[in-house]
Amino acid sequence: MLGNIGKPDPLSLSHADRIREAVRANFELGTEIVIMVSEVECQSPGCPPLETVVAFWTDEGRHRFKVFKPMSEFEDDDLPWKWLRRSLTVPEDYVDGCC
Repeated sequence: MLGNIGKPDPLSLSHADRIREAVRANFELGTEIVIMVSEVECQSPGCPPLETVVAFWTDEGRHRFKVFKPMSEFEDDDLPWKWLRRSLTVPEDYVDGCC
C-alpha cells in the first residue's frame, strides 16, 4: 500500500533528493539514469510501518532494494555496497509479495 498519495510533502522531496544523489554517487550512475525513491507503508505482519524503496534502470536492467526505515531516517551507510549492484538486478518476471 502506498501511504499519503496526493501532493508531495516538500520535506519528503528533500529526503528523496538526498537519497537519490547518494545512490547516484554510490553506484557511479550518470545523470541520465533514472532513480526512483519511494516511501511505502507496509500492511504485512512483521514489516516496519514505513520502508524506503529505491529503483534505478541501467543497461543491465532494473535494480531495486529496500531499506526498512522511513526516508527521513535513511543514512548513507544503509546503501548496499557498490560491488553488489549486479545482484540488485530484478528479473523481468519478478513479483514482489513482500520483503
